[in-house]
Amino acid sequence: MFPVDAFRDTLLKAVALFRDREIAFHLTGGITSVYYGEPRMTQDIDVVIDNRATARGLESFLKALRHSDFMYDEISIRRAVADRGMFQLLDTVESLKLDVYPRELIPGELSRSVDVELFANETLPIASRADAAVSKLVWVDKGSHKSSRDLRQIFRTAGEADRRSIRQLARELELETLLDEVLAESDAVL
Repeated sequence: MFPVDAFRDTLLKAVALFRDREIAFHLTGGITSVYYGEPRMTQDIDVVIDNRATARGLESFLKALRHSDFMYDEISIRRAVADRGMFQLLDTVESLKLDVYPRELIPGELSRSVDVELFANETLPIASRADAAVSKLVWVDKGSHKSSRDLRQIFRTAGEADRRSIRQLARELELETLLDEVLAESDAVL
């Protein structure tokens, strides 16, 4: 597990790249699992960024990367933005990887981001509880077993309004049956 300072330092460098180019973003993945669910190890940082803003400012973004501490593949970034895929940035100072998704997995998720103080005096946007849970559900649908446990923990600690939002989003994505199946599973390790 990376020390908290490494996560903070890497995140703040990436955040500056996005904010300086007015690219909306939020954190998702393991960070939201820890924030909304239960503490667990995470080895990377997952970030969703606005595709349109990234495409408009792509040359500026790539130029800034050339002068940053991040290792990257320009062709992969261009392809990810064009195809709404994923690209990676590796912080060469902290040896910490960011998985960057220039697209919303859950329609409208960036507009529902929640600002939280993840580090002392550092407020950053993260996926809402409902969007974090449903993104885990989408990953379960793609075969991720780790996401099942994360989803159950996020759902269990949710209030009634968030549970309704999770169900509504799952219904809209035609994943409500899968949601019920995952919630019925046990967390016991066999």
